[in-house]
Amino acid sequence: MAKLEFVDPHVHYYDMQHPELVYEHWQPGVPHPALGWQNQKLAERNYLAEDYIAETRNANVIKAVHVQAAIGSPDPVTETEWLQAAADRTGFPHGIVAHADLRDPGVEAVLERHCASPNMRGIRDFSYGDYLVEPDYHRGFALLEKYNLVSSMPASWPDMGKLRDLAHKFPNVMIVVDHTGLPAERTDEYFAQWKGGMAIAATCDNVRWKISGLGMADNNWTVDSIRPYVLASIETFGVERCFFATNWPVDWLWSTYDELVDAYTEIISGFSHDEQTALFSQNAEALYRI
Repeated sequence: MAKLEFVDPHVHYYDMQHPELVYEHWQPGVPHPALGWQNQKLAERNYLAEDYIAETRNANVIKAVHVQAAIGSPDPVTETEWLQAAADRTGFPHGIVAHADLRDPGVEAVLERHCASPNMRGIRDFSYGDYLVEPDYHRGFALLEKYNLVSSMPASWPDMGKLRDLAHKFPNVMIVVDHTGLPAERTDEYFAQWKGGMAIAATCDNVRWKISGLGMADNNWTVDSIRPYVLASIETFGVERCFFATNWPVDWLWSTYDELVDAYTEIISGFSHDEQTALFSQNAEALYRI
């Protein structure tokens, strides 16, 4: 059977030799804040758009959305311009989710510069403190509606009440919860807490759920070990508000690209063709306008 077309809405490209881009999460000699030293393998090579295209050639990937990787760069717009040049050269990425400090009083000027790149689609801000309730964060977040940008949100289950309140305050901003809500443990108790948090987020019509990153807390994952998280996500949010992504090449640390895509395919093999197509391509295409 032919593979479904796949739109991958969470990929990272990087050039460790770029003079103006910094990749804090996989700098040589610096452990990742959550993944520790295993991320060092990423720093041993560059991963350009051309590398991604070559690696995914058998997975029927037709489009991709890049999510900020150059964390710690002096000017976040430099990464967007670099990615737009890659898109102009190779066709990938089709969408760009960039970084901006939404708490910065001058953030609108940064958003304007980001949006000079035609593939710009969203913002991810790894903020600090209790940012989801902070007035200065809300001031910047409000600008996402003005610039028609999606919010890519690194939120876990304890955050979901605050995320719900933010989504209700800004109903015209589309919010994507990244990496399946970042489940950090694989216990029955944690799974119940994670499901409860997810159910809170699902009460908001403007929240979408990105099924990805499951290898980060389950380095030895199998189809059976991630199946409950995939199916619970779809059950809670519905097919129409979920979509698959890979978090590549970070999740390359624990599998091949084809193994991950095949796992998603197997888990939803009993779904209708239309449902499978929605999860693999149509929902992401519509959300990111690609």
